[in-house]
Amino acid sequence: MFCEIRGAGLKVSPKQFPDPALDIPAAEAGHEARAVLAAGCFWCVEAVFQELDGVQAVVSGYAGGTASTADYRTVCGGATNHAEVVEIRYDPARISYGQLLKVFFSVAHDPTQLNRQGNDRGRQYRSAIFYANERERRVAAAYIKQLNEAGVFSGPIVTSLEPLEKFFEAEEYHQDYADRNPGQPYIAAVAMPKVEKLRRYFGDQLKNQTAGK
Repeated sequence: MFCEIRGAGLKVSPKQFPDPALDIPAAEAGHEARAVLAAGCFWCVEAVFQELDGVQAVVSGYAGGTASTADYRTVCGGATNHAEVVEIRYDPARISYGQLLKVFFSVAHDPTQLNRQGNDRGRQYRSAIFYANERERRVAAAYIKQLNEAGVFSGPIVTSLEPLEKFFEAEEYHQDYADRNPGQPYIAAVAMPKVEKLRRYFGDQLKNQTAGK
């Protein structure tokens, strides 16, 4: 497994990355909400979102296919419609769905790469937002349109919007992988640059920075 080391084709600094013009108000999102996002290697994506204040849990898994093919070996074979995803359980009173999408697009991956992230190739590594309801679909579609019109990337966003039918939790050894394997060269070289980017540009939104608020 290999995640893209280079930064996404951003034409602006993540500091200048626009907030979503359309979002889901906390009052409409409920006490706990979830987002299911695909951005290539789930080890890397999980490591990024775990740091955000308001995120209560991040679980690596698969979405887009059937239960019979929701296992790592089969998904990596590329013959299923599954994508590697993370399920983000969050408190909408502390972080919104739109703010999660902002991190998804600006830090977690390069949304201009079709059916790949770096050397990871195949639909299982596609950029995708699995929406659970029409509100999520509208917010995601509007944000993609907003970002494309603002020209923040060097190419068009190819992120697909797909209805979430079922989330399948990945095998136990994939969960909290970066936290449990901090000394692994792959994690140090690939996952950590994404985490460092998050800390650099979204430091005021991290758990250790907001605990006293």
